[in-house]
Amino acid sequence: MLELTPLLTSNPDGIWDSHRKEPIYEQLYSYLRIEIRAGRISSGSKLPSQRRLAGHLHVSRNTVDAAYQQLLAEGYVHSEPRRGLFVSELPESEEALKRDRSQLNKDEPTNLINGKNPWDSDDSDLDGGAELESLNAANEPLYDFRYGDVDTQHFPYRLWRQFLMKSLSPEHARLLQYGDPQGEIELRQQIAEYLYQSRGVRCSPGQIVIGAGTQWLMDLLCRLIGREARYAMEEPGYPRMRMIFEECGRAPVAVKLDESGIRVSELGQHEVQAVYITPSHQFPTGTVMSVSRRLELIEWARAAGGTIIEDDYDSEFRYEGRPIPSLHSLDKHGNTVYVGTFSKSLMPSARIGYLVLPDKLMPAYRTRGQHYKQTTSRLDQYTLALFMQSGEWARHLNRMRNLYKKRYSALVAAIRTYMDQKVRIIGAAAGLHLLLKPNNGMTEQESIGAAEKWGVRVYPAADCYIDPSDVSSPVKTQVLLGYAGLNEAAIEEGVKRLAIAWGIARI
Repeated sequence: MLELTPLLTSNPDGIWDSHRKEPIYEQLYSYLRIEIRAGRISSGSKLPSQRRLAGHLHVSRNTVDAAYQQLLAEGYVHSEPRRGLFVSELPESEEALKRDRSQLNKDEPTNLINGKNPWDSDDSDLDGGAELESLNAANEPLYDFRYGDVDTQHFPYRLWRQFLMKSLSPEHARLLQYGDPQGEIELRQQIAEYLYQSRGVRCSPGQIVIGAGTQWLMDLLCRLIGREARYAMEEPGYPRMRMIFEECGRAPVAVKLDESGIRVSELGQHEVQAVYITPSHQFPTGTVMSVSRRLELIEWARAAGGTIIEDDYDSEFRYEGRPIPSLHSLDKHGNTVYVGTFSKSLMPSARIGYLVLPDKLMPAYRTRGQHYKQTTSRLDQYTLALFMQSGEWARHLNRMRNLYKKRYSALVAAIRTYMDQKVRIIGAAAGLHLLLKPNNGMTEQESIGAAEKWGVRVYPAADCYIDPSDVSSPVKTQVLLGYAGLNEAAIEEGVKRLAIAWGIARI
């Protein structure tokens, strides 16, 4: 048991400061994280109970619980049933710890939110609905749980129109001409500032390349890394990304997941040069890559000279605890490409995504990438820059996060009400989708077909596997449900019909 002695006095220097803007639980979390990474709280140590630590520090148990939950979500600690929380073993360097301590003392915004809305880009186009949909689109369902849809009723139409009209004024006539291949400098400046504040990504506008969606940007990235390179991706993973790698001439290596994320040890076995991952909300399983696994992956890239492609597609939508820090913010060796999008957080039709290129890829971009013309409308880019600069972007994100949280809660509640223990929900309380594993004795396609007869459309998870035979049996059936495009009443009715279609209804 960790002793509550000099390490945690009633208000030790470095835990919290009444002049700091962060809530007490964030400061406690930051303090414990740094102590763990520094080794002053050693791996294997058992953390004090919430009641004991709360009493010792004269704070509420909720404060301690929130700090513990964030440490747990990021993998700094792990839970052992009926025993408590124990510190995980981390492969971390003392140099990184000193940087952490320096950042905390300077009160700089790091990978933490610091009161601002997390803007975990998602032009990961992970709008998997198109490629996951195998049903006849002409026969529109009554309740379509299509992943990739967003809510359109709450889009800020009036404000967007105002900023668009300003972009169309004669003083901005330059926007009617060809622009910078990397994208509008005003938008790149806003993206760089926001990523630093919300995701801890430190970059300059010169490292950002804006393009028409993640697929186009990933094709460009393959040119920069090299089409002859060998790529790996998570199994299961995002189907469209697999197609990009295949079209580049190299079928990707499928690396399976465990509870901590992608199995880094397998990368060396396959001699890959780059790996594509979705660490903050793995697609489609919802797994959060632990901090120890992130550090292990960063070390692999350093030792092997490899490149990590981090697709942070929907991490602005996390409904419990704090947003998970980006992997890019932990990589001090410059081997991570950060991929972001506005498709989930704003609108898919704008086709605005971006890459943050590390310094090692900038020479290749200047040689092979700058001869491409900009693929995204300059008017849309400048309008978005004005929207972000005004502060309306942050307010819009906050509204949508609250809205999608209600829809996520409605979906989970309906599943529990109408299906009870006949299904398993897979995925964290985050993003805009979840996986459902029904115990209905049907194959995946049988489950989808039965749902369609009741006016409900769900989507196959098998398309996310390079080897779909792994999930072809009824025992392994999984379906993908997106919920952003349906209101709470439609979600409940859709789930009710789904339960009836599958013969597992509790009504």
